[in-house]
Amino acid sequence: MTATAPTAEAAVRKSSPGAARGPRRRPGRIRRAGLPYLLLLPALLLELLVHLVPMVIGAVMSLKELTQFYIRDWGTAPWAGLDNYAVSVDFDAPVGKALLHSFLVTIAFTLLSVGLCWLVGTAAAVFMQGTFRGRGLLRALFLVPYALPVYAAVITWVFMFQHDNGLVNHVLHDQLGLTDKPSFWLIGDNSFLALLTVSVWKGWPFAFLIVMAGLQNIPRELYEAAALDGAGMLQQIRRITLPSLRPVNQVLVLVLFLWTFNDFNTPYVLFGRSAPEAADLISVHIYQASFVTWNFGTGSAMSVLLLLFLLVVTGVYLVLTSRGRRTAP
Repeated sequence: MTATAPTAEAAVRKSSPGAARGPRRRPGRIRRAGLPYLLLLPALLLELLVHLVPMVIGAVMSLKELTQFYIRDWGTAPWAGLDNYAVSVDFDAPVGKALLHSFLVTIAFTLLSVGLCWLVGTAAAVFMQGTFRGRGLLRALFLVPYALPVYAAVITWVFMFQHDNGLVNHVLHDQLGLTDKPSFWLIGDNSFLALLTVSVWKGWPFAFLIVMAGLQNIPRELYEAAALDGAGMLQQIRRITLPSLRPVNQVLVLVLFLWTFNDFNTPYVLFGRSAPEAADLISVHIYQASFVTWNFGTGSAMSVLLLLFLLVVTGVYLVLTSRGRRTAP
């Protein structure tokens, strides 16, 4: 009697209309699934406040004739439509010609800085893979430029680039005799070299840190097998190291490009509010167009154009790199 009762009860449950349905989702499970999104909500709201809201306001300002006469209440500034954009891209006019020159200088500076940062950082990371005495101390010293505050580091370089009593002229002219006379590094054509030097000195430790982390994931057995097959160090770097670091380098190059192209602190601290023509980066140029000439409408239009350019470059780069990963063997 007791043995057949559970069997009958099970038969009743199987024959009931709701037996074929799966188990109902409990409210607790729903709450657990929505908990991660709830925890992300404060960060998303702060992201909207810190980044997206100023971007929208800047885009609205670019459509207004916003000058120093409307700073107190910029909402009353008359609408200019796309006139600010037309002025910015009119390369035959002084404003557009100056913006184009600044854009070309920024492109050259970014390509050289990113390339040198990657080259020096990769070479240092590969060198640090070997075991030798003092490797830990040398790694710490390599990261000092990256760990220093930007203002403290660049101000130190300003003193070093001084014409009369700077360390750079003292070494190049007084000690080594490589120049006929002390050079002006913060004005004229040499300002581009000074800016590039500071940017590479400040940026290569980041490339070194990222590449060194990527090298830890390459099995040592690959190098041992290559050495047994007679491959030298250069062949190992070409055939093993660089292909294995391709995903890391793709992200590293993109981050360095965006950071360098948008860099404002380094040229501003190095040259002040008015950068030399040879080192007129677009970030400082936009600052001058906005806060020196007090034409915030034109400066905002330049900022929007810069944002669109970076979005296009980033999108094309991601498409090309993802296509390369799919076609790679």
